[in-house]
Amino acid sequence: MARTSAGHETRERLLRAAEELFATRGVAASLTKDIVRLAGQSNPSAVQYHFGSREGLLDAIMAARQERTERALAPRLPTLAEQDLPGLLDALVTAEATELRTEQGRRCLRISAQISHNSGVRTRTPHPTLAGGGYWRLITLVEQRISGLPEPIRLERLDLALTLIGAALADRAQQYLTGSTPLTDEETFLADLVAVSAAMLSAPTPSRSTS
Repeated sequence: MARTSAGHETRERLLRAAEELFATRGVAASLTKDIVRLAGQSNPSAVQYHFGSREGLLDAIMAARQERTERALAPRLPTLAEQDLPGLLDALVTAEATELRTEQGRRCLRISAQISHNSGVRTRTPHPTLAGGGYWRLITLVEQRISGLPEPIRLERLDLALTLIGAALADRAQQYLTGSTPLTDEETFLADLVAVSAAMLSAPTPSRSTS
């Protein structure tokens, strides 16, 4: 039992250290040896032992972050199919924004914004952390609301909108982490993010220049 408890504690230390470094230095610039050192571990193979690889550690962080978002989204799932585009985006943004409430969540927003291209939206192949969840169902419903757009534009625009939302929340998270004073209160910020995202997604298809 003691060994199991110690292993759980080591795993948690590695997760917290990785969250800190991925959020502050960036995912690409954070070395495994630095994560191990910050976690207070003497075994250089600790990440490999507990997570299989550095990528496995990152996936574990994002899976836990997605579980929290799924729980926040759950109360709105029964009515999602009835929502228009702004309503769906409000559900998405509101669920994502719950991460702003804690320091861990703020760090995770900083991390997920760096890897938003891995979501699988453009190919309709969800990342394993998104597959089968309410969040992916929500993304699918958002796409349905803009079904009048040509498919390539629709998928690209949806991916870009999600990237915008992630970047905006990551920026807000950084302001909270550094103690900066945002220009707007959180309610206004989130409402504006929904409005901007809806406008981006529902914009008409551009006409080709004839010049």
